[in-house]
Amino acid sequence: MPEGDTVYLVARRLEKALAGKTLLRGEFRVPQLATVDLAGREVLSVGTVGKHLFMRFSGDLTLHSHLMMDGMWDVNVRGGRWHLPAHYARVILTAADVQVIGFRVHDLKLVATAKEHDLVAHLGPDLLDPEWTDEHAERAVANLTADPARELGLALLDQRVLAGVGNLYKCEIAFLLGVTPWTPVSEVDAAQAVALARKLLTTNIRAGTFAQSTTGHVNRTRKNWVYERTRFGCFRCGGKVQVRQQGHDVQRRPTWFCPKDQTGPYPPQ
Repeated sequence: MPEGDTVYLVARRLEKALAGKTLLRGEFRVPQLATVDLAGREVLSVGTVGKHLFMRFSGDLTLHSHLMMDGMWDVNVRGGRWHLPAHYARVILTAADVQVIGFRVHDLKLVATAKEHDLVAHLGPDLLDPEWTDEHAERAVANLTADPARELGLALLDQRVLAGVGNLYKCEIAFLLGVTPWTPVSEVDAAQAVALARKLLTTNIRAGTFAQSTTGHVNRTRKNWVYERTRFGCFRCGGKVQVRQQGHDVQRRPTWFCPKDQTGPYPPQ
């Protein structure tokens, strides 16, 4: 599932393509919105809260979407070739010079712009909130430490704790803290964990690319410390990176770690 910084950059790209333009076509290919036509509405802005994306139109209307595991928004010149087959398209937005297609996007809802918050009220503080304050950080720390026995990795992925961290950053935050993702939250500096999470996400949106580097490098074999590095080894010590599953059912995720550089428990193979 895309991390918060990826969704943020997608929103920035959509806003650049559509903001200030009036739609000539606004078609939905999902049953609950099939009769809705957005033609004639102006696109005002596009923003995010955590991994949730909001596209705002004139007339106090907002389109909510979520990428989940397989969704994407594609931006083309009008009349350009689509990058995925048409049967994957769920939203088609066309302006004079551009066409935006939402392929396999999820949780599509049209709501009054003033009611956007109702869809994300359950989330913890948004790590990419442009108005982030010490109060946001304190709330995130309080959420993270609410269940001291909970595994760090599971707590970081819980969007009700703090919004924006996905599996990549979960693994990398644990590495930078020097503990395994199965370490209880009680054994971690929660304030440092929150600060690291925000720093990693904000650094990547400032870079303006989808590289998601946590090391400062963008080369595929050098951009992360342990995430997906079973072939290459730990970027710090060169030792073997191991991978185990963390979580259950739909929350189950492959989790990478370096047993040399990270202390704490982890499941046997």
